[in-house]
Amino acid sequence: MAIGLALLFGIGLPFNFNSPYKAANIIEFWRCWHMTLSRFLRDYVYIPLGGNRAGSARRYINLMLTMLIGGLWHGANWTFLAWGGLHGVYLLINHAWLNLRGPRPATWLTVWSGRLLTFLAVVVAWVFFRAESFAAARRVLAGMIGRYGLLNGAPPDPATWLSKIAEYAGVTLAAGWPAAGVLQFVWIVAMVAIAFLLPNTQQFVLAVDRPANARLVWQPTFAWAASLGLLFGVSLTYAITAGNRVSEFIYFIF
Repeated sequence: MAIGLALLFGIGLPFNFNSPYKAANIIEFWRCWHMTLSRFLRDYVYIPLGGNRAGSARRYINLMLTMLIGGLWHGANWTFLAWGGLHGVYLLINHAWLNLRGPRPATWLTVWSGRLLTFLAVVVAWVFFRAESFAAARRVLAGMIGRYGLLNGAPPDPATWLSKIAEYAGVTLAAGWPAAGVLQFVWIVAMVAIAFLLPNTQQFVLAVDRPANARLVWQPTFAWAASLGLLFGVSLTYAITAGNRVSEFIYFIF
């Protein structure tokens, strides 16, 4: 929205996000997430500290300091410092792993396993980013592993996990179709497919690095106009029906 509005006034803003949750490792994530902030931290913090010019040990120290400062940039709170520190640890592990592993061709298994691991690591770090205190973060993390809902304090064994997830997803349709759990499960699957398999907005409009998805690139045709009009109508209807909900703009707290 900001890029489009700026173009109305003849101002070209740089892209700021490029499907970061599709990243196969945390290094790639930071190349795609909040790219203007990443470049600022690189140019005005990491490189002045010495970058990677003074050996591996100093490089790791500079990376950690840069991420800690990036955390404090969001607010003077220990939770933001923890978020930055976690990402610093992630980056150190990623760089160390690449140095030990060496260059190898990527396969679909390594790419998707890397995406899953990166996504889970980033989500865990987001808990500290959003939580107001470490106590709140601990409660959220405990809930994420099922301590309150799925497991109710029981040890997280795989069999219990699978049975409870199946129950919550409404796989057993004794209550009739459509069960609320089934609809939630379908929504989750649909949104995951959209986020991970479809091109993002800039790829959708500009066909950036996505020749395989050329059929999904916008074109000035009646079919595209009808499809986007329908999508806009559905979105507008949802916005109107959900208009009475209070949704706080997250950056107001920073």
